[in-house]
Amino acid sequence: MNSTVLYILVTISAVLAMEFVAWFAHKYIMHGLLWNWHEDHHQPHHKDGFFEKNDLFFLVFAIPSATCYIVGLNSAHFWLLFVGIGISIYGMIYFLIHDVYIHRRFKWFKQLDNKYSRAILRAHGSHHAVQTKYGCESFGLLIVNPKYFGKRVKK
Repeated sequence: MNSTVLYILVTISAVLAMEFVAWFAHKYIMHGLLWNWHEDHHQPHHKDGFFEKNDLFFLVFAIPSATCYIVGLNSAHFWLLFVGIGISIYGMIYFLIHDVYIHRRFKWFKQLDNKYSRAILRAHGSHHAVQTKYGCESFGLLIVNPKYFGKRVKK
């Protein structure tokens, strides 16, 4: 296998792995040890300013990505550069879907209208229906439980 194909596979694998890393971090860190950072994201937005404490998680994911860039470019482990690129790509996808599309923090996109985009909105809406640390579901972003692909779920 030539190195270009290997680096593409490493990048794609890192992007895919990040969905599971993000799910784990959301469920066990954001709704666990670091709830004090994430809590304001579950509250109605009647606050001053643009930023939330929850935005600090950008750094939590940016630091490993930047570390992979630095180590990959400055060591014999060049493949780590592509892990860093994969983490960055997932971060961009997350930002565009979560902050831009779902929460409309930036008004860049019109509402999408297909089964997958509606399922993402329903799953995320279900997650935000609970404003406390406990009792939430749907901790992932891109992988959506099939129940959200049907008609609106009533509780």
